Amino acid sequence: MRVILTLLISTMLLFPGAAADRAQVKSWQVCFSPHGGCTEAVVEALGKARSTVLVQAYSFTSAPIAKALVEAHRRGVKVEVVLDRSQQTEKYSSATFIYNNGIPCYIDAQHAIAHNKVMVIDGLTVITGSFNFTEAAEDNNAENPLVIQDAQTAAKYEQNWQVHRQLPGVFHLRFPYLC
Repeated sequence: MRVILTLLISTMLLFPGAAADRAQVKSWQVCFSPHGGCTEAVVEALGKARSTVLVQAYSFTSAPIAKALVEAHRRGVKVEVVLDRSQQTEKYSSATFIYNNGIPCYIDAQHAIAHNKVMVIDGLTVITGSFNFTEAAEDNNAENPLVIQDAQTAAKYEQNWQVHRQLPGVFHLRFPYLC
């Protein structure tokens, strides 16, 4: 027993990063649509949000995901959304709903298409992949979200979100023309 304990302590002293890596649990969850529980996985992750949710979305028509964002906002979570310019005029965009519930929405007008499908939750969880935040993505299309629990990955995605939020062509969404 003494030998095992000595080896364990020696390993921790020689490789301090190994212990730190084990302390930060990294995990991945993947879903596949249609009907693979992708929307449910996103809603579940949003239900666990405690401090921040940053969203980048190309298409955003999912009522369950929009409701989960509003619920997080009502729990005191800081939620901000950057959308593709198409969401300004999309007939069934959830942007109006989240905006009317006090969530800041921004339009990325810098790019021809802001084709991101990303959420960064609490600086720890990243949701990314081909999965659009739409009903069609869940029910009709072949799409996938990847839910990643990793602070280092989340930091990179959050930095990218901040870059897109600060672009010269990004402006705060106002909805007189949508309502």
